[in-house]
Amino acid sequence: MKAEVLRPYFLLFLLVLMFATVAYIIKPFFGPLVLATIAAVVLQPVYARVLRGIPGRGLAALCTVFLTSVCIVLPLFFLGTQIFGEIRNLSMSFTATSGHTYLSNTIENAGTLLDKAIPGAGAVFDTLGGNLDQYARVALSYMAAHLGSVATSVAAFFLNLLIFFIAFYYLLKDGPAFKKAIITLSPLADSDDESIFSRLEVATNSIIKGSFTIGLLQGVLTGFGFFLFGIPNFVLWGMVATFSSFIPGIGTSLVLVPGVAFLLFTGHTSMALGLAAWSILAVGLIDNFLGPRLMSRGTEVHPLLVLLGVLGGLVLFGPLGIFLGPLTISFLFVLLGILSRPDR
Repeated sequence: MKAEVLRPYFLLFLLVLMFATVAYIIKPFFGPLVLATIAAVVLQPVYARVLRGIPGRGLAALCTVFLTSVCIVLPLFFLGTQIFGEIRNLSMSFTATSGHTYLSNTIENAGTLLDKAIPGAGAVFDTLGGNLDQYARVALSYMAAHLGSVATSVAAFFLNLLIFFIAFYYLLKDGPAFKKAIITLSPLADSDDESIFSRLEVATNSIIKGSFTIGLLQGVLTGFGFFLFGIPNFVLWGMVATFSSFIPGIGTSLVLVPGVAFLLFTGHTSMALGLAAWSILAVGLIDNFLGPRLMSRGTEVHPLLVLLGVLGGLVLFGPLGIFLGPLTISFLFVLLGILSRPDR
């Protein structure tokens, strides 16, 4: 009799222990798994279209993964090639005497400009311009000393990318089976589970599509601003701004701030002020005002809560919080809707 009383508690203990152990095991791959789940939800229409033309869920999922990898890898390869070319040209121009002189003069001009606002800053910049070779050697020594950690980070990146594509494949292929299993194990009514899944699917699509739309608009406006104020290679930097817009806490400032500094230190003060105003009014306002509205579309969540979800999610989850924060708030509202139904 005593064993029969303890049996359910012992089973619950084992269940909690196993859940904790499994969570600890997959914790290093949490990011790729979350991104694979989001990709499987957003690209479900693409997979359905491929499935209509190719018999077999496995082959259709494989084709969808291949198309996705091409759409991700090719732009990144093109962008990386362009950036590498720009860095090489910059390095060659710096190595040449004229490039070295130009950079030294630019730094000295920046010191002269800042000296008017901050007395004594010019002397600091003069010293910096006179010791460029020494600083370059120190930078190269630092990069050589940390080459091992860079290689480890690159290896971890490719491992996470492999995990992402494998999980993405199985979520496309066996997604309905996973969903059915969750509904079966859930103590909620099947209709409630279906409502949760459908609302989260809508929220995921709204958040992802809204984020990509904002990133594309910011990239276009950044490139146009660079073109308008005379910064070369504006198409390339517009593409860089599109990708950098997804970096939490940094965004397009990774491109815009150096652009303003370049114009300022090369003596184009009015152009620099114009680009700074363009960055704040055109690029910045889109992210702060249009972003929450696009991401809240269809989620039945107020744009203010979406904005708070993004910011709070970044603090709690890190970079993934840009997606997980609004999704968590949307999930809460789904549960509140179920709880407030008259038949409860």
